[in-house]
Amino acid sequence: MAFKPGDALYPRDENGKCIYHETNLCATWEALEACKDAGLAKSIGVSNFNRRQLEMILNKPGLKHKPVSNQVECHPYFTQPKLLEFCRQHDIVIVGYSPLGTSRDETWVNVSSPPLLKDPVLNAIGEKYNKTAAQVALRFSIQRGVVVIPKSFHPQRIKENFQIFDFSLTDKEMKDIEALNKNTRYVELLMWRDHPEYPFNDEY
Repeated sequence: MAFKPGDALYPRDENGKCIYHETNLCATWEALEACKDAGLAKSIGVSNFNRRQLEMILNKPGLKHKPVSNQVECHPYFTQPKLLEFCRQHDIVIVGYSPLGTSRDETWVNVSSPPLLKDPVLNAIGEKYNKTAAQVALRFSIQRGVVVIPKSFHPQRIKENFQIFDFSLTDKEMKDIEALNKNTRYVELLMWRDHPEYPFNDEY
């Protein structure tokens, strides 16, 4: 989603409405392809693209480089199975942001959604392996082939986020965690829902 060029990060009109920049996703992708061809980027990808938007790029006439990744929200309460399968079919890696849920900042987040890391299933599995619920959630995503990018400012938590490669979840545990899916999107970006390319109106 693009905004009107200028000094303001999110420019608004006199009524407080965001001023969007009308641009074509395919034209933007061609600019990224040019960056890759010029050696300015090793790989190029997209973020928050739904299936329709991905197909727009993949079916673009003259496509030179397809997206290698699609960065989207993905965690045990929002497993994105259909989007994950579509991306697998096209060799696009899902990069999961907010893999531990997210902070309870009402500016960005639906704070009425249940906090992921208090889930009893995740905590029970964590006790079995002497791991935290966060480590179990990260391991779950890794075993599904999802690249995770957890965010933390705390050194101990950052260290713990790396300590997920010394255990594996069983098939049953994976299924138990998959069953937690509530299709709960924490990061709804509702402030931009009137944007022509707002991606979350589609099923996936």
